[in-house]
Amino acid sequence: MDFSRPTYTLEEATRKLEGYCAYQERCHKELVQKLRDMRMIPDAIDQIVVHLIDHNFLNEERFAMSYARGKFNIKKWGRNRITQELKQREISKYNIQKALAQLDTHVYVETLDALAKKRLGTITESNIQKRRKKLADYLLYRGWESHLVYEKISELIK
Repeated sequence: MDFSRPTYTLEEATRKLEGYCAYQERCHKELVQKLRDMRMIPDAIDQIVVHLIDHNFLNEERFAMSYARGKFNIKKWGRNRITQELKQREISKYNIQKALAQLDTHVYVETLDALAKKRLGTITESNIQKRRKKLADYLLYRGWESHLVYEKISELIK
């Protein structure tokens, strides 16, 4: 038995996780993993998760909206990457769609334009095909939709 990690009562674990959720938005999967790491039993985990949902510490829709907004605004991720990451966190399809719907289409296209131009400025490759490939790989990795990426590349690299 590992005695190096502390054990928690139901009340202590609940208070600790209220703080954990209040600090930043969390998803259910992350929370359950945290409780498992605290060595809580399944019944206690269920009870704590229900408490956090009831008291609005845990809200999957709010998490998805916040996550999508943050990754788009800060990391300049496209819809594909945001969707993939939310799916890994077991967020429902409905909440993923709702989170993506909040991204303004006009701002989305402007962001892709700025990101593509900025990246193109750093590509030193002289071969046009290789330049196109490098730019495409970069934008696709960041989760931008392929039709938008190839349109942008055709526009920027003649």
